[in-house]
Amino acid sequence: MAGSTTPPFAHQNLFELEHDTTEYRLLTKDFVGVSDFEGQSILKVDPAALTHVAQTALRDCNFYLRPAHLKQVAAILDDPEASENDRYVALTMLRNAEVAAQGILPFCQDTGTATVIGKKGQSVWTGTDDAGRISEGIYRAYTDENLRYSQ
Repeated sequence: MAGSTTPPFAHQNLFELEHDTTEYRLLTKDFVGVSDFEGQSILKVDPAALTHVAQTALRDCNFYLRPAHLKQVAAILDDPEASENDRYVALTMLRNAEVAAQGILPFCQDTGTATVIGKKGQSVWTGTDDAGRISEGIYRAYTDENLRYSQ
């Protein structure tokens, strides 16, 4: 096209996130170390870490609700605009969360199918088939916990 200019290339991440205010916990200090390779620091992750993190994550998301989420649900109980049904549902969710937090019965009976997406930078080395180790962690969560795999 005569007279038109091509705009400069600009990369943008597909899903840009806002500031993350999620509270995290340290699972372990095992499994990771830092090494140098050609003058650059490399994070070395033991393959067992991938399995451990995947298993723990799947277990946690089936048995525990985040504190911030629990606060939002609890706020419904005091919300003057909430209906009686809203309060009943909120109270039932909180009671279910209390039962699930014991680690025996999950929050929901149908724990479904795990769909996992993982990303790592080029300076993170695992020396393994990441997907296989993550899948093993998911498998362990379904087989070691009271979770029902359903499709």
